[in-house]
Amino acid sequence: MARKKSSKSNGVAATLSHAADSVKDTAANVGSSIASTAEGAMASVKKAAAKATKAVSKTATQVKKAASKRVTKAKKSLASASAAAKKEAAALKRKGAGRKAAAKKAVKRVAKKATAKKAAAKKAVKRVAKKASAKKASAKKAVKRVAKKAAPRKAAKKKTARKAAKK
Repeated sequence: MARKKSSKSNGVAATLSHAADSVKDTAANVGSSIASTAEGAMASVKKAAAKATKAVSKTATQVKKAASKRVTKAKKSLASASAAAKKEAAALKRKGAGRKAAAKKAVKRVAKKATAKKAAAKKAVKRVAKKASAKKASAKKAVKRVAKKAAPRKAAKKKTARKAAKK
């Protein structure tokens, strides 16, 4: 019987060691496949990043060129407009039209100031009226408060008088 037990235990040990070896081999295979997949993914990400960097730099240079073109074009148009305006101003000065326009502007300014002063005066009158009505309202409130405070004191005196009479 002892031999049978030992042969059975040897068979179990052999089976367990064989199973452990197969698990070890499977784990090694899975680990290597995961590592190779990760390396492939990393390489594809690097390629995509390089591609994106190139595209961004290309777009940036195009935008820079377009912006510089527009800026120079705008500067030229502003310079030509300025020159034309200076010429027109000189021609108007020679004709004397500038003086009439300046006089009209001065008249308009005086009229605006006068209307502004009238509006300011009206606002001041309204403010004074509002302040006066606010003072009246606050005075009425104060009178009401005083009346309310006086009433409870009388009631308290009556209660103490009743208590004294009962004793």
